[in-house]
Amino acid sequence: MRKWISFPHKAGTVSRQAHADFPAAGIYEREAGRSGFFGPASHFHHRHAPTGWSAWEGPLRPRAFDLNELPQQGAMPVDAATVLKNAHCDFRIWSLDKPMPALFRNGDGDDLLFIHQGSGELFCDYGHLSFRDGDYLLIPRSTMWRIEPAEPVTMLLIEATNGAYQLPDKGLVGPHAIFDEAMLDVPEIDERFRAQYAETETRVVIKRRGALSTVTYPYNPLDAIGWHGNLSVCRINWRDIRPLMSHRYHLPPSAHSTFVAERFVVCTFVPRPIESDPGALKVPFYHNNDDYDEVIFYHAGDFFSRDNIKPGMLTFHPCGFTHGPHPKAFAKAQTAPKTFTDEVAVMIDARDALETGDAMAAVEWGGYVDSWKPKD
Repeated sequence: MRKWISFPHKAGTVSRQAHADFPAAGIYEREAGRSGFFGPASHFHHRHAPTGWSAWEGPLRPRAFDLNELPQQGAMPVDAATVLKNAHCDFRIWSLDKPMPALFRNGDGDDLLFIHQGSGELFCDYGHLSFRDGDYLLIPRSTMWRIEPAEPVTMLLIEATNGAYQLPDKGLVGPHAIFDEAMLDVPEIDERFRAQYAETETRVVIKRRGALSTVTYPYNPLDAIGWHGNLSVCRINWRDIRPLMSHRYHLPPSAHSTFVAERFVVCTFVPRPIESDPGALKVPFYHNNDDYDEVIFYHAGDFFSRDNIKPGMLTFHPCGFTHGPHPKAFAKAQTAPKTFTDEVAVMIDARDALETGDAMAAVEWGGYVDSWKPKD
């Protein structure tokens, strides 16, 4: 792959390189770009932090939700509370402490499960697969499945509505970067799976176009004795991800892409060394959401660019305004920067506007928009 050289225009005092070697101390860089982090972009140098607002009016604002405060949901995936949704992505969170009473089959799109807490067993058309905290479970559209928790489980459910998940193009770094496809585990037709064969009545709840149907069998339809092919449920844990790193340049979130759907991308932030070059930016750069809504779910650790955010919380930055590190995090990066991040987070960048679910109003941190205000 190659492209023609372009010669960007410039005005005033600027750095030659984005995110590094700023022309003077005490200035703030802001990136305005299109198509996420892949399109044309310009970088501004400001005398004040681009997030230094003193007041905010109107519905467009950065938002934060404490999903830990949501009440326990029901026994099936369809009972899960909607967090955010658009025509192409349905993001929900679900807690389960007992085996599912029926099989589930989603006819509306692939499901991506991220296990935030707990462990258990997944039984599906393809066999049996154990899971633990930090696992992604990718379930292709119309697969029958059920879960038996070994302990209470809390998980994200991210539906690619009317679509499918694929892996990102890893470009110059090659197909084995970030994680090798050999790390994708698939279910087995093992003793645990064969032990659940049964001639007992079994219900299958099917979701299609948002409506539910129930099909009853006089036996358990998870009765495959084997399978072959290249379509399957698969599992990978964030601990298996080896992130791209650069000691001289802060990489954009797109460098941490894990799965790609038609109109959104799922990224995973995992522990890594922080940039060590003296001139390199050591926190996420201020940037405009000019084409994408950004969602981050905080799974574990200390998210180094945010204050007062704990595991189980979620932030939502709709398209249309500049955002970036909190003032305290930015200041610390200038004076006493960390050398390593211990954060684990799941990010969604959605091309189409997301709407919050009805349950979110009760768990919103209303003061989040004020957390960027300059401190006296």
